[in-house]
Amino acid sequence: MSRLFLGIDTSNYKTSLSIVDENANIVFNKSEYLDVKQGERGLRQSDAFFKQSNNLPVFVREAFETVKASDIAAIGVSTRPRRVEVSYMPCFLAGHNLAKELGSALDIPVYEFSHQEGHVKSGRSISDDNDNSGTVLSGFFHLSGGTTEFLLCEADNQGYNLEIVGGTKDISMGQLLDRIGVELGYSFPSGMYLDKIALESKSSSSIIPKIKIDDGFFNLSGVETKLTRYLQEGHTEEEINSMIAELFNKIAKLLIDSADYLINKYKIDTVYMAGGVASSQAIRKLIDRPYIRFGKPELSGDNAVGIAMLALNQYKK
Repeated sequence: MSRLFLGIDTSNYKTSLSIVDENANIVFNKSEYLDVKQGERGLRQSDAFFKQSNNLPVFVREAFETVKASDIAAIGVSTRPRRVEVSYMPCFLAGHNLAKELGSALDIPVYEFSHQEGHVKSGRSISDDNDNSGTVLSGFFHLSGGTTEFLLCEADNQGYNLEIVGGTKDISMGQLLDRIGVELGYSFPSGMYLDKIALESKSSSSIIPKIKIDDGFFNLSGVETKLTRYLQEGHTEEEINSMIAELFNKIAKLLIDSADYLINKYKIDTVYMAGGVASSQAIRKLIDRPYIRFGKPELSGDNAVGIAMLALNQYKK
């Protein structure tokens, strides 16, 4: 049996645990949203930590019913949102504590990464992820419920060095979609429901003004205010569906314009997109650019596959 590598990720949205073999093949992968009460738009950190701590033993039991614990050679875990000093969220402590306990029990190394590095690893499709030259490899859009950032991505000895050079100045794209979805009565997170409507509807409305980009950055809270007021006015189902289709059109156009601006500014060739919003089928259909690449939809949202693969890379060094 080849050596196996365990990845753990405990974000404010999902519990995720994955195992890959030494050839980076996925052996086990489980990822589930944390329960959020109907009408609410997220979780407090204390609640997320509690739910993660309850979910993880179940995930570990299922994983070790699939593989032998003795075959695990190393563990990777996300311990914070970004690899910077001020980056901290208590929900990641649940996974970090488990990783340390398993590492001690199995007497194997535990490698720590950021949640964002896991997204980069699982979202990228280029083959040479062991380049430590420090040169910029690509641009990377992290599009999730809590983050909308454009990053310059370069490999280093730990994982990835990521520099924010664009993105939102206020709410994220995921927050925008979730808040509109909850306003419409959908459960949180709501993006998947709006995505289906956008795929099946045509945009005949012009409610949303052009979203301006200032040196790679933009604001989305004004769009939320505009659409919330529109929904509170009372409109037909057809009008609302047209509004949702327009929203996805504007998001796709914003991503294309942002990518074009930053590609030209930083002289990069490719932009990778990951995060829950990047799993949208409507956005993927609307963005038809060869230099903008998406990973697999099932690995675009929060998952631990990238973390497990980073542990594999670190173990081999």
